[in-house]
Amino acid sequence: MLLNVDDVAVSYGGVRALRGISCQVEEGEIVALIGANGAGKSTTLKAICGLVRPQSGTITYNEKVLNKMPPHKIVSMGISQVPEGRRVFTRLTVLENLEMGGYTRKKAGEVKDSIKNVFKRFPRLEERKSQLAGTLSGGEQQMLAMGRALMSRPRLLLLDEPSMGLAPMLVQEIFSIILEINQAGTTILLVEQNANMALSIANRAYVLETGEIVLSGSASEMADNPDVRKAYLGQ
Repeated sequence: MLLNVDDVAVSYGGVRALRGISCQVEEGEIVALIGANGAGKSTTLKAICGLVRPQSGTITYNEKVLNKMPPHKIVSMGISQVPEGRRVFTRLTVLENLEMGGYTRKKAGEVKDSIKNVFKRFPRLEERKSQLAGTLSGGEQQMLAMGRALMSRPRLLLLDEPSMGLAPMLVQEIFSIILEINQAGTTILLVEQNANMALSIANRAYVLETGEIVLSGSASEMADNPDVRKAYLGQ
């Protein structure tokens, strides 16, 4: 088991965002977390990354407990996140954004190699490497956020709403890239409101409602489930 979230609860002030959730991610999988706004999907990713602390429960990655680890240590262990809303450094160039993502790479040449790999996957970023990130289109910023996350060569990539605010054609492109990244050996935990797209590429899925996991199973089972179809697939 690469990632195990066991009975994790998180509160913001007096509000319970997660009410004892449990989910697992095996090496090589794409696992989708689907649910409405405010269901606790982003909080789950933040808890895994160390950006919020669980009140109870345990998060284990590669058999190491993450609960009290600082976020930068978690990145160096092989977990990288593409945050909701992309969060690129708008006043830095594309190249500088990528270099920021490579801060954990210590050996000479590693950052250059990673940049080369990112440009191979996202040729558009190479064309715009000297451009300020704030001047890129939404789709290009999403590619940059993904490229920046890949700079640390993660074993587990956390994606938070990668399709948000993108035109349908770009959504297709981004999801094709997510599939390619997975096929190249990176395990993915995907948070996504576009349940149709998420289930089309995932191996397994969990459905979150008001801080609790209410359904789980293979992606095809979830896509065929009448409750899921009605609530999340617009059918």
